[in-house]
Amino acid sequence: MRTATERTVGGRLARLVTEVLAPGVLVTAMPLVVAAQVSHDPWEFLAWGGTALLFCAVIPVGVIVHGVRRGRLSDRHVGDRTQRARPLLTGLASVAVGMVLLAVLRAPAELFAMIVVIFVVGAACTLVNHWWKLSIHAAVAAASTAVLVLLFGPALHVGWLLVTTVAWSRVELRDHTWPQVVAGTVAGVPLAAGTFLALT
Repeated sequence: MRTATERTVGGRLARLVTEVLAPGVLVTAMPLVVAAQVSHDPWEFLAWGGTALLFCAVIPVGVIVHGVRRGRLSDRHVGDRTQRARPLLTGLASVAVGMVLLAVLRAPAELFAMIVVIFVVGAACTLVNHWWKLSIHAAVAAASTAVLVLLFGPALHVGWLLVTTVAWSRVELRDHTWPQVVAGTVAGVPLAAGTFLALT
């Protein structure tokens, strides 16, 4: 059921942005983008990208979808802060398994670093959300943009416009306040950039 906000033009646009640039979408896309960049042939891409996709996106998102269907979670964005701990911790465990497997598969440093970024940002969001509803949308969007800039160069600074749009969408839909989206962004950038640079 749509809220009054979502019946406005701005509300519909905000909902579109929230869905298209959701954390689940970005943690699906980012490992594949990095895997495509560092793979030398289709088999490497399938092995490395497939492993990253399964453990960083398919399993964590599947846990949330299952929770929503069983009625244990309010929605696929887990808007209720008190419900976030279990799916976030399960997702972190899945990502950790993915990191181990990618190390065994001798994945390139850039891809391994991307998976560690997902783990570190996810862990930080999990910790903060125990007490306060930090925006995971903003944190993941900011972290993704930071990695893209480091991987592809200054032209990708245009991504900060998308981060700003994601932040606006979360506030417009009244899922977060401005301090919550700013905190997500401020947390995501240094954690992602520092981790990626340290491992590549």
